[in-house]
Amino acid sequence: MPAHHLMPTYQPLPMSFSHGAGCKLWDGEQREYLDALAGVAVTSVGHCHPRVVDAIREQAGQLLHTSNHYGIQWQQRLAARLAQVSGMEQAFFNNSGAEANETALKLARLYAQHRGIERPLVVVMENAFHGRTLGTLAASDCSAVRLGYKPLPGEFLRVPFGELSVLHDLTQAFGERICAVLVEPVQGESGVRVAPPGYLKALRALCDQQSWLLMLDEIQTGIGRTGQWFAFQHEGILPDVMTLAKALGNGIPIGACLARAQVAQLFTPGSHGSTFGGNPLACRVACTVLDIVEQEGLPANAARQGQRLLEGLRAAVGHLPCVKQLRGLGLMVGIELHSPARDLVRRAADEQRLLINVARGTTIRLLPPLTVDDGQIDEIIRRLAALLGN
Repeated sequence: MPAHHLMPTYQPLPMSFSHGAGCKLWDGEQREYLDALAGVAVTSVGHCHPRVVDAIREQAGQLLHTSNHYGIQWQQRLAARLAQVSGMEQAFFNNSGAEANETALKLARLYAQHRGIERPLVVVMENAFHGRTLGTLAASDCSAVRLGYKPLPGEFLRVPFGELSVLHDLTQAFGERICAVLVEPVQGESGVRVAPPGYLKALRALCDQQSWLLMLDEIQTGIGRTGQWFAFQHEGILPDVMTLAKALGNGIPIGACLARAQVAQLFTPGSHGSTFGGNPLACRVACTVLDIVEQEGLPANAARQGQRLLEGLRAAVGHLPCVKQLRGLGLMVGIELHSPARDLVRRAADEQRLLINVARGTTIRLLPPLTVDDGQIDEIIRRLAALLGN
């Protein structure tokens, strides 16, 4: 089928897949691939998990959409379930991570208005990525995805990721205008850059001191990927606002913005909305995903397999001249190389039947399903060693 009717926003490899199961995909010629990308941290419980398939099939035969003009029981169940595992209190559902971050930014604006701040500022991080809407692009820091879209809306203060001293300096110059800090616990799109130990806890303390909102973008880190349900739980804190998407629906589009009650209640009827957000199908699938993650112990598996992956990579490729650094948290692992490596995505697929991603040009990003087992981790390591050793 020719692709010339599609807008030229992607440069896909000349391949497509017919079906998948667990950590494996098959193309139209029945060649098998090991998936170390999971649709960019989306299919975390694996491709075609039987319980997800059953939930989609049954719900599609019952009810897909009614709109938010009526109560949606699966939406209410999902909100309660997310509150239980996160410690947050209220949720708003939409269709994507970018929309979830837009919801968070709107809450920050309302919070600023509540505090009487006329020209509010949100602190964001260098090398951050929060989405592709104009608002989330303004909060992001990637010249390639921002190219051609200026002027971007909103006012943001950009600071180095992981460094608190600059933030403390900002309180002197802009403290009265700052209303929130938006941060990814692990910067996935910039090459799997993990926040230093203690950083989120120190941010929490600073936000408490200054009466700022701490808003965490857990779109890529959430739902077990880092070895906890959410990355903030590694440091025993609680944000004011948190955004989710990706793994929440395992391929069914859904996003969520969670907040503490006093922040969530800044919204009033009509102040925000979504046509499709929180529909019965997406919310039932998300409830099923949460059940699978809990009952199959996938956060613990992510912690164990992530350690196995990092240790195995250090032994297999850490000594190679092309490798600059290995880093990661749970099943979110980056191999930074000394030179651009975009051709490795194609070579990995063609030569090793391995699906990977390259972030910011020089970092191989590994995001396998959380259901991955010892043998599959060892096979990822073996195939990468063969790829990088050539």
